[in-house]
Amino acid sequence: MQSRRHERVRELIKRELSSILLREFPVSEAGLLTVNEVALAGDLQSAVVYVGVVGSPEQRRQGLAALNQQRARIQSMVASAVVLKYMPQLRFVADEAIARGNRVLEIIEEIERAAPPKSAPAN
Repeated sequence: MQSRRHERVRELIKRELSSILLREFPVSEAGLLTVNEVALAGDLQSAVVYVGVVGSPEQRRQGLAALNQQRARIQSMVASAVVLKYMPQLRFVADEAIARGNRVLEIIEEIERAAPPKSAPAN
């Protein structure tokens, strides 16, 4: 179980990253970048940031590339806003959870369309 401090640091980093991404990356170029989750190591030295990108496949590619290219700058911006003894080393990873969820919903809809309608019980 994670400590209360661990959870608070994780949420602070997530909130600050969200505002930085919204402010620094234009939607027209990188798509809409969202911070879905921050997985923080137990020693608070590293963090994996799961980022969702809403947009075209080209925008997704450009958005993730821009994040990885500007990782050090983003990390320093977070460090200046969130005061910690050691700022965790950030690593950005594409979060495909939304795409997987949409695919599951599509499969369920296909199954419902293919299934014969149930007849009403006879009284």
